[in-house]
Amino acid sequence: MNCVICKTGQIAAGNAIVTLQRGETTVVIKNVPADVCDNCGEYYLSEEMAERVLELGESAVKKGVEVEVMRWAA
Repeated sequence: MNCVICKTGQIAAGNAIVTLQRGETTVVIKNVPADVCDNCGEYYLSEEMAERVLELGESAVKKGVEVEVMRWAA
């Protein structure tokens, strides 16, 4: 499958660094399983991964975190 962003890269299973921001909260999650373009690095999360990432972000907002960096835990 070709990347919808760069149109030339191929998509393959890999890991991504996902950054979420809401208001004063920034959450960085490393090593998130994703499909990643080998040309431009754009990543695509499955619906399940996107839901889990958003849950982590929402939890950080509720805790009043300003900046949080975490590693994905399966």
